[in-house]
Amino acid sequence: MKKTQEINPNSINNIPNTTKFIGEIVTESDIKFDGFIKGALNTKKKLVLGESGVIEGNVTCNNAIISGKITGDIFVEDLVTFYATAKITGNITCNKISVEPGALINGKCIMSNTDDKTGKNKKEDRKEKQNG
Repeated sequence: MKKTQEINPNSINNIPNTTKFIGEIVTESDIKFDGFIKGALNTKKKLVLGESGVIEGNVTCNNAIISGKITGDIFVEDLVTFYATAKITGNITCNKISVEPGALINGKCIMSNTDDKTGKNKKEDRKEKQNG
């Protein structure tokens, strides 16, 4: 009998610096990325981009810790943290941002706690859903 493997959304995808991708990476889990990608990276969880990590494409995630290089737009639902070694060329859309001295960011930063689709404040919308 064939066993089916369940996907663990709490797992971490670890991509080492010896790995190169051409295309799009989509994952439901956290991802620690130290390699190179020419294409988009999308996760519903956290992205950790190491110092050797290079992304040439757009990034979409829930939270991000960036130490490497991104050439493309960054869309983070909650908190994005740029360490001193980060080099960014592109626009950033996020709710919260933390930037260490030394990080290089060339682009616009749009900070908002509203959902672009509904225009509602995310926190207020969550309270409405919880209260029914």
